[in-house]
Amino acid sequence: MRFVPPSREMLAETLLAAGPSAETLCDGWECRHLAAHLVLREHHPLAAGIAGGPLEKPMQRLLHKWADEARSIPGYRRLVARFAAGPSSFSPFAIGPVERAANLTEFFVHTEDVRRAHDTWAPRVLDREYSERLWSALTRVSSLLFRGADVGVILVRPDGKRYVAKKAATSVAITGEPAELLMFGSGRRSHALVTLEGADDALALLAEAPASH
Repeated sequence: MRFVPPSREMLAETLLAAGPSAETLCDGWECRHLAAHLVLREHHPLAAGIAGGPLEKPMQRLLHKWADEARSIPGYRRLVARFAAGPSSFSPFAIGPVERAANLTEFFVHTEDVRRAHDTWAPRVLDREYSERLWSALTRVSSLLFRGADVGVILVRPDGKRYVAKKAATSVAITGEPAELLMFGSGRRSHALVTLEGADDALALLAEAPASH
C-alpha cells in the first residue's frame, strides 16, 4: 500500500506543475481532461461506464464538463485537489486491495503521460521495490495488454529476468526496465525506452497490433 499514496501525490504535483492546458500522451486530452478522468473514476458511481457500454457517452459528457470548468487556474487546482484527497467513501477504490491493484500502474502511467508529452523528459530513478511492484503488476495483465498482437511477446528486463506475455510460433523480445515495459504495453510505444528484437515479419506484426490504453 505504501507506494500508492506517494504515487497519487506525485501525479497531483505533476499535474499542477504542468498546468490545465498542457498536453498529455492521452490522445486529445490536456491535463485538465486527465485530472477530470482521475476524479471521475474515483468519485462517480457510474464511472465504469466510461470504458464502454451505454453509460460511456454520459460519462464522457461529465468528464468534458469538469474539464471545461478547470480551464482557469483556480478551477484546475480545485479539481486536482479533489483527486489528491483520494476516492469517495462509496467508491470501490476506497477499499485497500482494490486501490492497490488498480491505482499502482494507473498513477505511474498517467504521471508519465504528463512528463513525457514534451521532448525534455528523462526517465525517473525508481525505488527498487517500486520497480518490482510495477513488474509484478505488468506480468499479471500482460496477456491483456498484448492480446491484439498476432505475434508472441517476451518481456525482458536488463537483469535477464524474462516473462512470456503471449505465446506464438514467432515472437518479439521487448527489453527494458519494468517501468518502460509497462509504458510500452500500455500503448505509449514511442515514448518507452525499450529495444525490440525479432524477425522483420514479427516486428511488423507487433507494430501493426492495436495499442492498449
